[in-house]
Amino acid sequence: MSEPLILVDGSSYLFRAFHALPQLESSKGFPTGAVKGVIAMIRKLMDDYAGSAVTVVFDAKGKSFRNEIFAEYKANRTSMPSDLRKQIEPIHAIIGLMGLPLLIVDGVEADDVIGTLANAAKIAKRDVVISTGDKDMAQLVGDHVTLINTMTDTVMDATGVVDKFGVRPDQIIDYLALIGDTSDNIPGVPKVGPKTAVKWLAQYETIDGVVANADAIKGKVGENLRAALDQLPLSKTLATIRLDVELPLGLDELVPAPADETALLEIYTELEFKPWVEELAGAASAAAPTDYIAIRDRDGLDRFVQTAMGEEEVAIALMTSDSDYMRCDIYGIGLCTTPGHAAFVPIGEGHVIDLAAALEAMRHLLGSESPRKVGHDLKFTINVLRRLGVPVAGIGDDSMLASYVLNSVASKHQLDDLAMKYLGRSATKFEDIAGKGAKQLTLDLVEDEKALHYAAEYADLSLQLSRELGPRLSAEQSLGSVYRDIEIPLLEVLSRVEGHGVLLDVDQLNQQSKEIAERLATLEAEAYELAGETFNLGSTKQLQHIFFDKLELPVLKKTPKGQPSTAEPVLQELALDFPLPAIIMEHRGLAKLKSTYTDHLPLEVVPSTGRVHTTYHQAVAATGRLSSADPNLQNIPIRTDEGRRVRKAFVAPPGCKLIAADYSQIELRIMAHLSRDEGLLTAFAQGLDIHRATAAEVFGVALEDVKDVQRRSSKAINFGLIYGMSAFGLARQLSIGRADAQDYIDTYFERYPGVRRYMDETRERAARDGFVETLFGRRLYLPDIKASNFMRRQGAERQAINAPMQGSAADIIKRAMIAVDQWLTVNNVAAKMIMQVHDELVLEVADADVEQVKEAVGDLMSGAADLAVPLVVEPGVGESWDSAH
Repeated sequence: MSEPLILVDGSSYLFRAFHALPQLESSKGFPTGAVKGVIAMIRKLMDDYAGSAVTVVFDAKGKSFRNEIFAEYKANRTSMPSDLRKQIEPIHAIIGLMGLPLLIVDGVEADDVIGTLANAAKIAKRDVVISTGDKDMAQLVGDHVTLINTMTDTVMDATGVVDKFGVRPDQIIDYLALIGDTSDNIPGVPKVGPKTAVKWLAQYETIDGVVANADAIKGKVGENLRAALDQLPLSKTLATIRLDVELPLGLDELVPAPADETALLEIYTELEFKPWVEELAGAASAAAPTDYIAIRDRDGLDRFVQTAMGEEEVAIALMTSDSDYMRCDIYGIGLCTTPGHAAFVPIGEGHVIDLAAALEAMRHLLGSESPRKVGHDLKFTINVLRRLGVPVAGIGDDSMLASYVLNSVASKHQLDDLAMKYLGRSATKFEDIAGKGAKQLTLDLVEDEKALHYAAEYADLSLQLSRELGPRLSAEQSLGSVYRDIEIPLLEVLSRVEGHGVLLDVDQLNQQSKEIAERLATLEAEAYELAGETFNLGSTKQLQHIFFDKLELPVLKKTPKGQPSTAEPVLQELALDFPLPAIIMEHRGLAKLKSTYTDHLPLEVVPSTGRVHTTYHQAVAATGRLSSADPNLQNIPIRTDEGRRVRKAFVAPPGCKLIAADYSQIELRIMAHLSRDEGLLTAFAQGLDIHRATAAEVFGVALEDVKDVQRRSSKAINFGLIYGMSAFGLARQLSIGRADAQDYIDTYFERYPGVRRYMDETRERAARDGFVETLFGRRLYLPDIKASNFMRRQGAERQAINAPMQGSAADIIKRAMIAVDQWLTVNNVAAKMIMQVHDELVLEVADADVEQVKEAVGDLMSGAADLAVPLVVEPGVGESWDSAH
């Protein structure tokens, strides 16, 4: 017996998937829930009925013949949600790419197309399975036709129709005509429900029999029936599925075509359906031809280098013992000049080529401008090779940075994720060959063939990604500029900054650690005395007991589990009135400072240089900001004496000074530029203290009469508003009533209407485009900007307002770093950039060059962007980072 014909009611699938499944979105904010639901149901159906021909049918746009005979047909239905309408086109596209016949016939509904096909199959004695959730389809059930509901996984034959509706399939049309349908606006008989309809049809068999016996039916329901007799024929016509629609395809033509897996992979990748991408990528990877070889001797490496020198680009992938570029060992090098063809040079004990020989063989290749060097996280490669005395020139593309510029919020920009997303390749993960956790092997202990494949593939995919992502960046001119003019040049600048490192006064930090330990002991003793018992100051549970059970302090806030909160904001408020919370706060701050900095920083000093070498991450913060790690030098407290004391340990060597140059209120200046608000532009142009000027406007006093407390309040307003602070948040920060805080905000917007206009326009633009941009074209996508959840949408709106300012500030200091680095190189002064911290650059400069460098750095940073207001830079000089402020 042949496999049944499967007919899918696509329109039924569409609405059921949209309303039943979560509202999914891609990282660019495109709704994907209905797409995923519909395609998932079709895929399941194909698995369940493997070998059967599947055809999908959708309603056509516009009205059907039923509207011609009854204008009010489906008039009660609301318009299709825009998020659902957007998903119809990709659903149709995917079905076509899967090779499935797709039918949409003008003037009729999907039901009529399915009915016509089912009837033709029935005549041909061919079994049909109709996949739908629509009760109207029950009228089609018969000897050769069954229904299946994929969402409930139930199959309905003729017996099933009787069990569900109480009538036979041949009575379903009459049943529907009697009860009517509010969703389709089919009139029916008023007040007649399923039970009454079943009773009448059991007694009188058909609707004609019911009509013939209408006078015999007693009571109100009989009156309603007799009143509806004239419209029952119309109701029956509307409920009847046509079996004679003229179709573009006959039964014999409903056969699947081969799936276009390449195009499917592309659309699944775009919609971020990771499991389906992995499924196709795995198949693509297995089918992808690769020629990976091991180079195990010097002659082989020399031949590769000679060939590579004639190529346009070469991908390099260092295989190292860990991610510390100052301490790691190299176990091998992956190299690739042609997609699909790559080599692995194993290095070290047990291999013919040692590190020195390998680097010597590659020195000319690495140090030449041509071929261009490409890779994934090239900065790490450059850092390791520089440490070993091998400079790298001719920097080309970095797939990690390219992905980051294309969409900073899309992923973590790891090679395996990008390979799957952009190449449709399932990359080998290190865990796949080396294991996980404490038992994870280093590459030198991994089986040769596995190590070869992993390293060669890494280089191969890096090359392929650079060629794939380059055109995508070029297609978006502003993004291409951010990548080529900012991120790639900055890569080399940061590499030099990291390589220079920062000199630490370790003795000073050790002394500070000792003093903090003594202060912590004192604080613990004071806390025990106030509590009347010893306890663990770091234990939330014990703090809750001491605070709220024993001392009966007021409960200001509760945790999600209903426990009294001891979080930082709560402690801050309690500390205003009670001594123990104040002690706990001081203890927490000092303990964190000690563990994170005064104890830890000395351990980070690299013995060979005597310096600390951080890593600046270019592809982490969504707004374009750099982040610092191992160690993190960007979060050292500056508002406390102990925090500033840590900065005193960052020192210049003998004969040098540190120059610290930072932008003054850069984000507020960018706000003035973006908003073009006359009040802000004037204040900055006149060189006024912007917080004092704002206070004068908000509090209605002369500039010279502004009190310090008013200036502090206006500072909170200035910075709070660009970060989306609400009246509630401002009230908490200033310890004032919410109404007063709202008055401050309202007055601020009255005085600076351009700021309000900018914020409103930015929200509208973000909602329209799904992203915002910096002054230089860096793009931040906002997936939640149209979220139905108010909190998520509001958070995205705050991001939309802040990101252009924070991102533009990030771009400006990056441009400044590039300019300063170029100036230092051209002028050959005894100076080097050693840190970037938020809006600040720190340089180590020989005493003789301090004044020249100080002046140049100030000018170069001020000229990093052309704003409508001056960019003010305030360089300082000192023996330490702290004293340079």
